[in-house]
Amino acid sequence: MQKKRTTPTTPPRERAFLVGVELRGHEQLLPFEDSLKELSLLCATAGLEVVGELTQKMGRPNAVTFIGSGKVEELKALADDALAQVIVFDNELSPRHQRELEEHIGENIRILDRTAIILDIFAQHAQTNEGQLQVKLAQYEYFLPRLTGQWTHLARQAGGGGGRSGSTGGVGLRGPGETQLEVDRRAVRHEIAHLKDELEKVRTHRSLHRVQRKRSRIPTVVLVGYTNAGKSTLLNKLAKADIYVADQLFATLDPTTRRVELSGGYQALFTDTVGFIQKLPTTLVAAFRATLEEISEADLLLHVVDISHPNAMNQAEAVHETLVEIDAENVPVITVLNKIDRLSDPEAARNAVEHFPQAVAISARTGEGIDDLLGMLRSTLYETFTPILIRLPYQQGQLISLFHEFGQVERLVHGRKGVLMQGRIPGRFVAQFKPWQVKPGEKEKEEDDVPMAE
Repeated sequence: MQKKRTTPTTPPRERAFLVGVELRGHEQLLPFEDSLKELSLLCATAGLEVVGELTQKMGRPNAVTFIGSGKVEELKALADDALAQVIVFDNELSPRHQRELEEHIGENIRILDRTAIILDIFAQHAQTNEGQLQVKLAQYEYFLPRLTGQWTHLARQAGGGGGRSGSTGGVGLRGPGETQLEVDRRAVRHEIAHLKDELEKVRTHRSLHRVQRKRSRIPTVVLVGYTNAGKSTLLNKLAKADIYVADQLFATLDPTTRRVELSGGYQALFTDTVGFIQKLPTTLVAAFRATLEEISEADLLLHVVDISHPNAMNQAEAVHETLVEIDAENVPVITVLNKIDRLSDPEAARNAVEHFPQAVAISARTGEGIDDLLGMLRSTLYETFTPILIRLPYQQGQLISLFHEFGQVERLVHGRKGVLMQGRIPGRFVAQFKPWQVKPGEKEKEEDDVPMAE
């Protein structure tokens, strides 16, 4: 009897060779070796099999090939020996570097960088229409300056919308040639303009939803943190939900909002957002503007830190830098030191709490410390009042009413341009008043200010 042949259910993973360049004098948040380990995890998440790596220390990148000419020959030999199909740089390559490396290495091995891998992971994990639009925009803007004869499959996707643009499975296909290049660029620019129009509609829609939520007076809490820090697990625990959770980078991409019951009959809306990472591509930050605005408009941020990770503090700094980049550094923050169940010494978590202004140590998996977190949330959102001095334009009647309804007004002065209000407000409202705060040293009094009865 002839034995029945079986076919694999999934295609074999592409073989990837990693390259890391340590530039002297250029500081990065993660140690050089750990950054390469993170790149290896990114490649695994993208569906690649890492088969080797090459490193080099340099004062500055080679103007032509990024790494030295001798290293290029060594890389070519090592990649050939390992039967690599893809070479992935931990550094972001300029379009010129990428083209020159492709010429030197040969057409059988594609050249990618960390940014291309992250974009591919996002493309795999985006489930909603909004997420897919944002990823596509980031991909097209990344690949446009890299468009040459060998990238023209992007133009066909731009015209027909088929396939996943920029995925590692498709990057590097040979096109019809340079004569088609300008037509391809026009097609991609047209697609970028179309995607931006669609995302502006999404942004407007999100803005209207935020206005409705603010009118409901239910505070909004946004979970932020380094990728794989445990944000989704925490939201599941708080909201008794079933959001998808996996022990991998960028397991969840599309934002999810759930209502959480706090003690004393209080409530809050919690939103899980995409995880951050060091060297987060600027194209992604720009494309995800509509989603990231949820962070800057929140009443409170829960910064989830994987305290069991050896680079926990570096990862926390990477998140802080991203918050500054998206203008969210002034939103009140509670730092949640997660995964204490993985620590051999629980005292280490308690010591780490002292490094943050407002922090709590928990395990989202076991539930340890969750009651402490809920108590801190209630206190911050509903019981802690923050001193504030603001000058509100008269057009901001809703905020004036909000101050009167929820705050403690100590001084009220009407003037030509608006009303000067001083007092104390719940911490969750601070971010809404931030644009109109009177900063120390600024002139408080206008010539025609008229004191009103308190």
